[in-house]
Amino acid sequence: MEDIQHIKAKFDIIGNSFSLENAIRIAVQVAPTDMSVLIVGESGTGKESFSKIIHQLSTRKHKHFVAINCGAIPEGTIDSELFGHEKGAFTGAIESRKGYFEEVNGGTIFLDEIGEMPLATQARLLRVLENGEYIRVGSSKPQKVDVRVVAATNVNLFDAVAKRKFREDLYFRLNTVPIQVPPLRERGHDIDLLFRKFAGDYAQKYRMPPLKLTEEAKESLLKCRFSGNVRQLKNLVDQISVMETTRLITADILSKYIQNSDFSQTPALIPSANNDAQGSFSEREILYKVLFDLKKDVSELKNLVGRIIKSGVNADTLNAYENLFATDLSEKITSNNTTPFLLEAKPTSPQIVPVVQNNAESSYHKEQIVPIEENSLSLDKQEKDMIVRALKKHNNRRRNAAQDLGISERTLYRKIKQFGLEEL
Repeated sequence: MEDIQHIKAKFDIIGNSFSLENAIRIAVQVAPTDMSVLIVGESGTGKESFSKIIHQLSTRKHKHFVAINCGAIPEGTIDSELFGHEKGAFTGAIESRKGYFEEVNGGTIFLDEIGEMPLATQARLLRVLENGEYIRVGSSKPQKVDVRVVAATNVNLFDAVAKRKFREDLYFRLNTVPIQVPPLRERGHDIDLLFRKFAGDYAQKYRMPPLKLTEEAKESLLKCRFSGNVRQLKNLVDQISVMETTRLITADILSKYIQNSDFSQTPALIPSANNDAQGSFSEREILYKVLFDLKKDVSELKNLVGRIIKSGVNADTLNAYENLFATDLSEKITSNNTTPFLLEAKPTSPQIVPVVQNNAESSYHKEQIVPIEENSLSLDKQEKDMIVRALKKHNNRRRNAAQDLGISERTLYRKIKQFGLEEL
């Protein structure tokens, strides 16, 4: 335990949580070896401090140590930055240049945010890890190098491998010894210790008394999620030190500097390998389900109509499907208070006419079968029948019949001749 405390004091690490000390213990154990190490943790948790522990406790401690943020180097120049280039290798390469791997030969290189490294560069890095050699940009001559690689990331590289954004072979090569750095919200009272540490540092920097928290403010601070982790807490203390004239910080004062969304005891949502796939897949899945259900309903309706037609459409058949027709037809009749309508059907089949019963005991509409002959669908026959009825009604007085039909007397004469009604 003394060794862990000594290391925390040497590298200015504040905290007594079990998860933090366990991460330090793994770093101490792996430091004397030359194994590649992958440090995993959220942004702002202090991953670079663990890379320094590994370097300082290794046999390479007297050699160079360099930390590189892979996400901060443009994709077009990262190969040149890491492995160097030859003169004339690309526009602007007026002379040969050594890369970081060549400069740090014999030492340790810390590749932060390695999940942002381009795939082509990942292939070059894999060759360094497996064969201990690299090739400068614009050259074809391999060069040997002895560098220990410590990588860090705040993303799930396993998910990145599944999405083909990170090489699987490089992932397993780097992940020989993983170190999980805990987020600040999981370190309990370490938050209070860090607050007092930063308050003392800024009090010395700004030459003013250090900040102090009331018990209520301390409880509120421990409930904060701190999505930015130690970096966010440090900036918070810096801001309060400058903005507040009082040195005793209450919960109300603290709440002005921390977003409401950060005050939560709700567990964080841990991303899984299927989250992104589900995000883009769920909408399509819902749409497909709606379409398939609609197709199924249409098919069932067609089969139902077919069975009704084949059964001869008698009263017993309609009563069997009473619930199906009652809702649909009654809604149509209720919304349209006009004469009952005819449902279209084939000429050879009877048609269904809903009849509204005025009986108070009836709470719904029933259907009545009205057989309609095939010839009744002829417009000519219907027109002829109407003319015959009008002539009989007015005792063959054609002028009165034409007025009743709403046509001219001349048109009536033409229709009488057309239908052969002169002898009527």
